[in-house]
Amino acid sequence: MHDQVLLKAEGLSKSFGAIRVIHDVGFEVHTNEVLGLLGPNGAGKTTLFNLISGDLKLDAGELLFAGAVLQHEPPYKRCKRGIGRTYQIPKPYGGMTTFENLMVAAMFGASRSERSANDHCAQILEDCGLADKANKTAGSLTLLDRKRLEMARAMASDPKLRLLDEIAGGLTEHESHVLVDLVKKVRRRNVTVVWIEHVLNAIMAAADRMMVLNFGEKIAEGTPQAVIADPNVRRVYMGIEA
Repeated sequence: MHDQVLLKAEGLSKSFGAIRVIHDVGFEVHTNEVLGLLGPNGAGKTTLFNLISGDLKLDAGELLFAGAVLQHEPPYKRCKRGIGRTYQIPKPYGGMTTFENLMVAAMFGASRSERSANDHCAQILEDCGLADKANKTAGSLTLLDRKRLEMARAMASDPKLRLLDEIAGGLTEHESHVLVDLVKKVRRRNVTVVWIEHVLNAIMAAADRMMVLNFGEKIAEGTPQAVIADPNVRRVYMGIEA
């Protein structure tokens, strides 16, 4: 059951100069659920993630995580609280090995000892299908494996909430299925997920609920089936096959 509220957003707003990117957005994310976040390019989805992760400061509104108000804390402090994220374009330490990338996340993001981090990261590599790439430099990985590594790094910091930003983007249909399976595996570890995605069949396969942004405002929220059937959502996604 998803009864406990892990993240609560009330009246979130953000502008860049005269351009209003997020306007009066409110929602809740419950423990152990996958919330899909949809919207056309420029809808404000990544900006919303940046507000949650601390990469950007709110103009107005309030964020509560595990019952505590998130003040103007930088990303590393929010990471230690339990908020992990991936980026649209994977950002590994290219000259370090896959395993070393995870060790950095585990030791500095989750404050694990080296011994504890070693065992923890070895298990995550196995879970993410990267065990045979442990000693390869991150910069030499394929796009799919870089996406897997992005997920693995977020897992290594022991997050309660994981923000996934278009992890299926640029992948083939088969590769997308691999990532969906990985999200489902992550979810079984009692991790809550908010997932931005344009690949509708991928997010429909994993999400419990979906929310849609358009021009920085929430236009729909509910079960995946109800959201996709919503006339406003169909209008926004005109030409995209659900």
